[in-house]
Amino acid sequence: MSKNVIAVNDKDTVNKALNMLIDKRINGAPVVDKDNNLKGIIVKADIYRFLVDEGHYDTYPVESVMKKEVVTAETEEKIIDVAKKIRYNDIVAIPVVDKSNKVIGMISMEDIIDYFIEELNRV
Repeated sequence: MSKNVIAVNDKDTVNKALNMLIDKRINGAPVVDKDNNLKGIIVKADIYRFLVDEGHYDTYPVESVMKKEVVTAETEEKIIDVAKKIRYNDIVAIPVVDKSNKVIGMISMEDIIDYFIEELNRV
């Protein structure tokens, strides 16, 4: 899990979110409010679909594009269960939240692959 979470504010513009994703070389980010509460998730694919349909990414807020139903993980979950959630929900990353729904980390497909590579190298 990456604990240094790169998140997007729900009031940021889509343009700002896309530029941040590109700049940080990530595919998606949790969307949080000013108190770091999880509000949704945004991924590049959602933004690209939005651009084809709307084209107003300089003024539209992230909350108009983000997915509001977010698959999450909790800190005590096993990595294999998180991997299954990512695979079966066809998503690229999953926010890790605490009991109060605050984002405390992010697990991407790359994190899971890295974990299993490390585990296989230990054998």
